[in-house]
Amino acid sequence: MDEYDIIDNAEIEEIKRSLATEDLPSAVDKIKDYLEQQDRMELNIAITGESGSGKSTFINAFRGLGDEDEGSAETGVVETTTVPTAYPHPKFPNVKLWDLPGIGTPRFKADEYLKQVQFERYDFFIIIASDRFRECHANLAAEIQNMKKKFYFVRGKIDSNIEAEKRKKTFNEKETLEKIRENCIKGLEEIGLKSPTVFLISCFELHLYDFSCLEETMERELPQHKRDVLILALPNITLEIHERKKKALQSSIWKLALLSATVASVPIPVVNAAASISADVTILVSELKKYYNAFSLDPDSLQRLSERSGKSVDELKAVMKSPLNQEITKDLVIKFLTRSSLFGVESAAEYFLGLIPGLGSLTAGPLSYATITFILKRCLNELAKDAQNVLMAALQTAV
Repeated sequence: MDEYDIIDNAEIEEIKRSLATEDLPSAVDKIKDYLEQQDRMELNIAITGESGSGKSTFINAFRGLGDEDEGSAETGVVETTTVPTAYPHPKFPNVKLWDLPGIGTPRFKADEYLKQVQFERYDFFIIIASDRFRECHANLAAEIQNMKKKFYFVRGKIDSNIEAEKRKKTFNEKETLEKIRENCIKGLEEIGLKSPTVFLISCFELHLYDFSCLEETMERELPQHKRDVLILALPNITLEIHERKKKALQSSIWKLALLSATVASVPIPVVNAAASISADVTILVSELKKYYNAFSLDPDSLQRLSERSGKSVDELKAVMKSPLNQEITKDLVIKFLTRSSLFGVESAAEYFLGLIPGLGSLTAGPLSYATITFILKRCLNELAKDAQNVLMAALQTAV
C-alpha cells in the first residue's frame, strides 16, 4: 500500500485523541490536513529545446491556457527565458512546468546545461523541436539518460506542417504524419540515439495527433504516487483522458470512506454524531472540489473551451445536469446531503447507536463507510457525465 495513498495509524490515533477530548475543531483540522497531503505532492516537469521551438506555448497548452491568458508563459520567436522559470498549474499548483533556457547555441554543453538548470529538481524532461532534431537534442537526451531520468522527444507545430501539405493535390494526412515521424527518428539515429520515440503534437489542437500517447507514456513511467498527480492536472481534451481521470478519482474513494469510518467509530456518545457529520462534510467538500477542477467544469475552463470550440458557454452549460456543477462550497454540500436519504439514515443511526456503550462504535463505522462510498461514487458519476457531455458537445462543434 502506497505511503501517500492512505492515512497512517499515527494520524488516525491523533484524530481519535482530538475527539476523545471533545475537541471537534482540532479533529476536523487534522482531517483537512490529511486531505491536503496529496495536494502537496509536487510534480516538476522540465520543458527544453531550441529557441523558438514552442516551449512556452506547450507549457500554456498543458496548463489549459492560451498564450495571452493571465499567468501564461511568455512566448516569442526569440528566446524569452534566461533562467529556469516555474509555471504552476492554475488548478493544481503542486504541478509545475519549468520553462528552461534554450539549447543549441555554439557554447552549449549538455552536462554543464543540466547543472545550470538544477537537473535534480525535475521528475522528467520534455525536449521540443519545431523541425528536425539536432545534435544538441541528442547530447542532452544522452546526458539525461546517464543520470537515470526520463525524457520525451516532442515534435511540435504539426498543425503548421499539415496546413502547408494540404495545398498539394496528393495530400494524405496519415502519410504526412508518418513521413515527419520517420524523418525525426532518422535524424536522431544518425546522431547516435538508438530507437528513439518521437511524439507529434500541435499545441493549438492537443486533442489531435500524439498528445494522448505522450500522456499515457509519462503516466506509465512515473512512480505510482505521482501518477494521479499528473492525470488530474491534464487538460480534459479527449474521452480517453476523461476516463483515466475518472478511474484515478474513483480509486481514492475507499480511502476517504475509511477515514470517515475511523471518525465515526470513536466511542464518544452525543459528540460522535456531530463529529462524524463534520468530518464527512470536510471530506466531501475537499474531494468534490477536486472532481470539479479535474473535469474542467469551472467558469474559466468553460470559457476557454467555448473560445476553442465556437460554442457559447450557455450551450456548453445546457448539457450539464448535476446539481454540483457549480463552485463547491460547504453550504452546497450540506444542501446536497440533506437531500440524500441514505445520509439521513446514517446520521440518525450513528446518533442513537452512539448512545449504547460499545455498540455504537461497532455499527457507526460501517454506516459511515457505506454512506461516503455511495455519495462519492454518485457525485463522481454525475460530474464525470457532465464533463463528458460538455466535451462531446465541444468536439462535435470543432469537427
